[in-house]
Parts: sequence; structure tokens; C-alpha cells
Amino acid sequence: MHQMTLAEIARGLADKKFSSEELTKNLLARIAQLDPQLNSFITLTEDLALQQAKAADARRANGETGALLGAPIAHKDLFCTLGIRTSCGSKMLDNFKAPYDATVVAKLAAAGAVTLGKTNMDEFAMGSANESSYYGPVKNPWNLEHVPGGSSGGSAAAVAARLLPAATGTDTGGSIRQPAALTNLTGLKPTYGRVSRWGMIAYASSLDQGGPLARTAEDCAILLQGMAGFDPQDSTSIDEPVPDYSASLNGSLQGLRIGVPKEYFGAGLDPRIADLIMASVEALKKLGAVVKEISLPNMQHAIPAYYVIAPAEASSNLSRFDGVRFGHRCENPKDLIDLYKRSRGEGFGPEVQRRIMVGAYALSAGYYDAYYLKAQKIRRLIKNDFMAAFNEVDIILGPTTPNPAWKLGAKNSDPVAAYLEDVYTITANLAGLPGLSMPAGFVDGLPVGVQLLAPYFQEGRLLNVAHQYQLNTDWHTRTPTGF
Repeated sequence: MHQMTLAEIARGLADKKFSSEELTKNLLARIAQLDPQLNSFITLTEDLALQQAKAADARRANGETGALLGAPIAHKDLFCTLGIRTSCGSKMLDNFKAPYDATVVAKLAAAGAVTLGKTNMDEFAMGSANESSYYGPVKNPWNLEHVPGGSSGGSAAAVAARLLPAATGTDTGGSIRQPAALTNLTGLKPTYGRVSRWGMIAYASSLDQGGPLARTAEDCAILLQGMAGFDPQDSTSIDEPVPDYSASLNGSLQGLRIGVPKEYFGAGLDPRIADLIMASVEALKKLGAVVKEISLPNMQHAIPAYYVIAPAEASSNLSRFDGVRFGHRCENPKDLIDLYKRSRGEGFGPEVQRRIMVGAYALSAGYYDAYYLKAQKIRRLIKNDFMAAFNEVDIILGPTTPNPAWKLGAKNSDPVAAYLEDVYTITANLAGLPGLSMPAGFVDGLPVGVQLLAPYFQEGRLLNVAHQYQLNTDWHTRTPTGF
């Protein structure tokens, strides 16, 4: 059962080959057996899962259908879940039980999805390796000595290890696409505003976006269908009709114009990954696509701009965690200032503290114009580059990451080296564009991803290209040894 995709599960449930309750029990037992090696879950929700599975079986018995009805998933532990710990991977929220469901959680539950638990993540989604979690690092199932990527590394590791077929993640600078690439999954960051952020605890509000992680583009289409849509409770949600993503999967790629930016193939890219990316280009050309070189001249400024804007927004968003209203509170404070200082010092880990300080500095009176305002101007230039490129091409293709997964701890003493792993992904967040990573091969036994970017609200186009590619390749079917 654990090898089935979401689409296969939907067909099996419809054909009454098994029940949602049987499937849920099977996967919960598998998680209990294998997750101690991976540390991909923070909280398991066995009682809720079995309750939802029984309800889904009853709905099917009454004639109801739906691709997600009875399908097991997990949520990244920054989506609020009613009465269940929502920790954000932080000591600060270790005892926080959300008093409501996030819109994404509520929509998927209404569609009949079964929540098996909450997955591990970099603290407050800050990281590229899933090593900053208060609950310990997540291990990559392809090699337990390597990172799975972050910040959605718990979701990625759990799906890659076949503990469940799909999971939710969030992407602020590549945090769905990068772990998808490093664990041989398909991961999609939708257009900013396509999926509601209400109840998704914020890191950087103008960049954060929820999306699906699964083994195939077909499964991502199913999960995105359940997540997407306008939400009046979210002021950044966009009232745009949601198409049938599954219906667009089988379109022809004949004449599809693919742009390959020359800036993607500089000195920082592992040449073995470059070879795999070009092999994926050749595979798409055989399906009828037309490829041309393009330029994104302001890409070189993306990392410095991102690491001013994101920490600035984080310093503002995380100011609410002060030991007074909710979250961790220090023992026996001497006065109010001591309460603030020690509660935040004890509750936040080193990476979160680093980014709060960087953000507060960038927003301070003497430096706002020099750093934050300039970063926002660069952000606009990056968006303009993409708009110009999409006048010439239908999608943009390149590597998802410059390197395969690195060893646990290898970049801990050099945060900038970890930041550079996001060089290809952060531009989509700065511009608000949809992006997808799909499996493209292996380097030294570790997975490599190819990234596709499209114009606003063209998630269907990304899923179509990825699905056609996956019909003609088998990278996405490979399973890590032991899982």
C-alpha cells in the first residue's frame, strides 16, 4: 500500500480494493516503524486520522466521490490545526495548540483528506537543510548522513520514504522546491496568492506560499486542487478562478517554448547537475518543445535582496512572540524587560535570532533606504526580467539547486554557504511566480531536480510539462534503499 501514489489510492478506494481506515492503519504502523531513522514528524495524530478515515469511508459508502476522499496526507507544522500542537519547529511554540484550522487544513479536511500528523521543519521555516528545528534535524532517506533540504524537509523526507503519498509544505525562498529536488520528489510553489496563507504562521508575509509535495506531477495536481482558491480571510489571497489541474496534464508539448537562462550555468553549478539539466531539455525537445537561451540579468542580485527583505519581514512578524501573549515564557523574570529578553532568547534558536537581528538592522532608521528600499527596487527589476522573458517563452527551465544534498552539519559554520543553495529558487518568490521542481537524475546516489517556472497562475502549464516528462522518464519512480 505504501508504494501507491495519490492517484492510485483514489482509484483503489473508488474500486473498493481497500478502505481508507485500512490504508491509514497501514501507514501509521509504517511511520512508527521507520520514522525514528528520519525524524520527519513532530506530532502524530493517530486518533484524528482514524476518525477522519472512518468518516471518509462512510462518505464513499453513501456514494460520494473525490480524489482526496480518504487519502492520507500530513501538514508541515506551521499550518494551524485545531487542538493539535503547531510548533513551527521552535521551542517558542512547543506548547502551542492552535484554536482553529488554517484554511489549507480546513479545505483539505472538507475534501476528505486524512491527516496523519505534523511534519518537522526548520524553525519558523528559516533554513535550507532542516537542521534548525528544535526537535532535531531531519535525515534524507536517500542517505541518512545527508540533509533533506528545508524548510519543508520533514514533509519531503516522509513522502520520499513512502511513509505517506503526499504532504503540504511552504515555500518562502525555495522551501518546497529545494527539498523536493534533494529527495527525488515533485514539489510545486503556486503563484503568490493562489493558496490561502490564513492560519499559516508567517515567516516573510510577501514571500510565503503553501503548496504540495508528492512523488508525481499528477499527485501535485490533485493536492493543489484541494488547496487552491480565494479566501476572504486572507488579504493577500487573489480572487482568480481555479482550473481543473488534472484535466490539463495530458496536453501536447508540441511547440512549447522553453527558455534556458544563461545565468543559471555559472561557476557555482555542479557540472554533473548541469549535464542532467541539459538531458532533461533534450527529453522535452523530443516531446515537441522548442528551446532557446534567454537572459535574467538581475538574477545575480537575488540572494542579497532576498536576505534583506525576508529577515526584515521576519523581524516584524516574530515580534509578537514576547513571552506575554503566547509562546515560551522564561522562569521567574525580574521585570518586563527581563521577561522579553529571556523569553525570546530561550525560545528562538540561533538561525531565527540571526535573521531577526539582520531584519531589525535593515529596517532601522539609518539603514532603511540603503538596504530595505534598495532590495525592494531590485525585486522589481527581477520581476521585470521575468516579464520580458515570458514575452519570448512559455516556461523557464533550469536547475533547482546548484549541488546535491550535503552532509548533515557541513554548512552549519557558514550560513552564507547554505543561503547560496537557494540561488535558483528565490527569484520566483521575489517575483511571486509559480515554480515546480521535478526529479531529473542522480549524482553520487543523491537526487537532482530540474526547476520549471511559468507566468502567473499558470500552475497547470507547469504540471502538464512535468507530467509529460514523467510519462517518458522513470526518475520519479526510484525508491530509496530500505524504504
